[in-house]
Amino acid sequence: MADIYAHTTPGLTSPAIDGSMVVPDDGGDLAHVTRALYVGSGGQIAAQLASGSTITLAAVPGGTLLPLRIRRVMATGTSASDLVALW
Repeated sequence: MADIYAHTTPGLTSPAIDGSMVVPDDGGDLAHVTRALYVGSGGQIAAQLASGSTITLAAVPGGTLLPLRIRRVMATGTSASDLVALW
């Protein structure tokens, strides 16, 4: 299949081009800083942003796409599941 955007430089407002499932981990960063985080099953998310700031998002509904640059999703404080990192 032809990709007419193959030679376009992606920016932060471009759609994600890759992703992976997230296993929350208090000590390990994600493979890539995200462009967005998809929340499959709702709950609370404790995360470290690209800036190094740590935040907790309460009552995030399932099916939400969070446009955040996240470097780590912590196990402690995260009850949401089926998380997908998109970049």
